[in-house]
Amino acid sequence: MNKQQVLQRIIERLQIDLDVAIRAAQTAYETATHEENIAENKYDTLGLEASYLAAGQARRVEEIRQALALYQHLTLRPFDEDRGIQPGDLIVLESANGNEQWLFLGPDAAGLKVQVDDRLITVITARAPLGQNLLSKLDGDEVQIVVNGAQQSFEITHVL
Repeated sequence: MNKQQVLQRIIERLQIDLDVAIRAAQTAYETATHEENIAENKYDTLGLEASYLAAGQARRVEEIRQALALYQHLTLRPFDEDRGIQPGDLIVLESANGNEQWLFLGPDAAGLKVQVDDRLITVITARAPLGQNLLSKLDGDEVQIVVNGAQQSFEITHVL
């Protein structure tokens, strides 16, 4: 597996998400502006609720567009041991019980999951506690984070 494959899969997934969000935003807009949803009295809020939904959907479309643009312009570099982990790196973590986790440190779209070569890869950003802890680390380093009040420890087993 290489980082370029992961990046391409992230871009494909964001494009699909964008298409879905655009359709949802259009449907919400049409609902909000449909003549049947014009308020007949002060208690008739269907049109108002639909307009709130349309505004939220429009914001979601813009968020996905921005994330997609960031990934389309992302330049991947080979892992540099002098700099340690940086955005654009693919990281493999191992927990104390031996569970492996594949992460891509990206500029946006945290939480996005993509499947590449039978591996599930989760996108994280440097804004997240784990992403912050990973910056500048190397193979073999250990990172610790608090999840739901419990401290968890992971070993970095591989960085691409």
